[in-house]
Amino acid sequence: MTMNAPDTRPSNTSYTVTLHRSIAEIAADQWDRLNPDQHPFLSHAFFSALEESGSIGGDSGWDIHHLSASDDDGNIIAIAPHFLKYHSYGEYVFDHSWANAYERAGGRYYPKSLIAVPFTPVPGPRLLCDPQQSEAGFALIQALQTLCENHHLSSAHVNFITAEDEDRLSAAGWSVRSGLQFHWHNQNYTDFTDFLSSLSSRKRKNIKKERASLNALGIDFETVTGPALTAAHMDAFYQFYMATIEKKWGGAYLTHAFFRQIANTMADQILLVLARRDGEMIAGALNFIGKDTLYGRNWGCSEEVPNLHFETCYYQAIDFAIKHKLARVEAGAQGIHKVQRGYVPVETKSAHFISHEGFRASIERFLIQETQHVAMEAEAIMAESPYRRG
Repeated sequence: MTMNAPDTRPSNTSYTVTLHRSIAEIAADQWDRLNPDQHPFLSHAFFSALEESGSIGGDSGWDIHHLSASDDDGNIIAIAPHFLKYHSYGEYVFDHSWANAYERAGGRYYPKSLIAVPFTPVPGPRLLCDPQQSEAGFALIQALQTLCENHHLSSAHVNFITAEDEDRLSAAGWSVRSGLQFHWHNQNYTDFTDFLSSLSSRKRKNIKKERASLNALGIDFETVTGPALTAAHMDAFYQFYMATIEKKWGGAYLTHAFFRQIANTMADQILLVLARRDGEMIAGALNFIGKDTLYGRNWGCSEEVPNLHFETCYYQAIDFAIKHKLARVEAGAQGIHKVQRGYVPVETKSAHFISHEGFRASIERFLIQETQHVAMEAEAIMAESPYRRG
């Protein structure tokens, strides 16, 4: 499907916006050129692995409709990872109550339009534009609104956006929604002990106690990245991932083939933390390495051991970030327990276009209240910060 989508602001430039039913329709070098910071979750390799492994597409409820905007010479100068969604799972910006209200009123909420990184609640650019033609982002926004109008879609959503994308979407009249995550920030710590010294005495002692409990059990840790990462490592991690998913939720989003493929194509951007007892792997945490950030993504274990999750997912990530001078660790969605381990609340943003005028007004009223609640929650959490005052 191809349409002409003019800029929503005054401009002499128009763009051709195209829907792509597969990432393979866009060359890797064209896609990655618009991801100059090499954000791991926005890479061609990451979306290829999701698609080729069957984690998205097919009957997953994630119908692939990536967007590209081309200039008059046919050069792709903007892209967005776009889907038609037939449910709201795997997004981490929760709109189930919106869907229920819309359908109780007689409407059809699904399918909806969504720009997002599947199963990945990580803030980052979503409208990837050539920096010399950033106005092309408005063409993508206009295309989303046109899609909603032409295909009678209830809504369009762009999740975990940057401030730049927020400005674009707000200018186009979209509603902005706030959320909270918990990130760790590197204050130029020299090592993990230096980080601990920044915490209050009670929190510092608690972390030391948690780490010591694992040492007493003879559990040690290995970090694997780059050429050292093998298929055997990923096979073991997949078993941990599945054991934990089945125990807690009962449905895995990501397939075995996905983990195998990223080990082949993205090993330099992967950090796998493995826990061993008596030489046997018992747990693992999958992280991705960005330009200045370590992103914690998935975790799993074959047996429950107190404090094992905290060490594998949080303390090992902090230790790696300090050693490699990374600015942040982002440990994914939710989890207020992270605060006592050095992670602080950070506001996240998403943007939403609601087609129905009356429903849009209701959502706007809801978002005003929700935004106030999020700000109050962040303030209350910060009052319990584990860091030493002053």
